[in-house]
Amino acid sequence: MCSVHDTVEFEKRGIPATVFLTQVFKNAAVHQFRSKGMDGHPYIELPHPVSNLTPDEMRALTLKYVDQMVRQLTA
Repeated sequence: MCSVHDTVEFEKRGIPATVFLTQVFKNAAVHQFRSKGMDGHPYIELPHPVSNLTPDEMRALTLKYVDQMVRQLTA
């Protein structure tokens, strides 16, 4: 899961980061964060699947998570 790796690398450099993932990737992300020494790192969990959404539907879905993303990046 490259996005977890990227998030960890940003955080190591002092750059706040988070990752968006769908429910089916939650366990993989949790294990990867733990294995990289960042157990409990926050992430944003979207419902699964999203691949069938139109661009407008995806935009509407992700806009629901903006406040959560801002909280995670500014905590």
